[in-house]
Amino acid sequence: MAIKHILVVDDEVGIRELLRDILQDEGYHVQLAENAAAARTARLYERPDMVLLDIWMPDCDGITLLKEWVNSSLLTMPVVMMSGHGTIDTAVEATRIGAFDFLEKPIALQKLLKTVTAALKHGEQLPKSEMNLASLGKSPIVTALKDRLDKIAISVSPSPVLLIGTKGCGAELCARYLQEDGSPWLELTEFSRLAHEPLDILEAIRGGVLYIAEVTELNKAEQKGLLVLMAKSEKYHVRVVCGT
Repeated sequence: MAIKHILVVDDEVGIRELLRDILQDEGYHVQLAENAAAARTARLYERPDMVLLDIWMPDCDGITLLKEWVNSSLLTMPVVMMSGHGTIDTAVEATRIGAFDFLEKPIALQKLLKTVTAALKHGEQLPKSEMNLASLGKSPIVTALKDRLDKIAISVSPSPVLLIGTKGCGAELCARYLQEDGSPWLELTEFSRLAHEPLDILEAIRGGVLYIAEVTELNKAEQKGLLVLMAKSEKYHVRVVCGT
């Protein structure tokens, strides 16, 4: 399965690095932000699977940042608030705005891991953003991108497509742009299925699009399964779109 990406936002370097070390040991990809400004930038350029957000920070508090994300339609992931001197009222306010949970510092290891697991599981059930390429405007760059995707979309055979860019750059939007209205769509997250049932995947989404967000994370067996799948994809009229 794809490695989960967690953004940790805290103005205390010791806490940031401790959380990073703990979560990396659990197999997560961790990005750090020392304040709200850095967190804003990180969220604009990437879409983390969840965020651990400190409430009390000098430039802008976590509650205000959470509200910003809600108002900007950027709260597409679970956010767990953290505080060393939080109150019940603060926790209630955070969850009312849209936070998934609240952790009080110092955070017990098992409590942290249990909350992170629950938040990530919750995030998998969240509806995907309704943003599409049309919502990005008509700038020359967006127009050129649409033109290139249109040429791919009208090709006679559904040849595989590789999209290269940083995480959160909009690869999924491009993949969905290639999906015909009403046709099947599958974002594959259980990579092991490639090794064991590549043809079953094709049968399930015949005439649709298969999207693999992080193709570089496939192991050798899964890579072999992907090759089998791509070799047979034209027969099932399935377009394979991979991101990296």
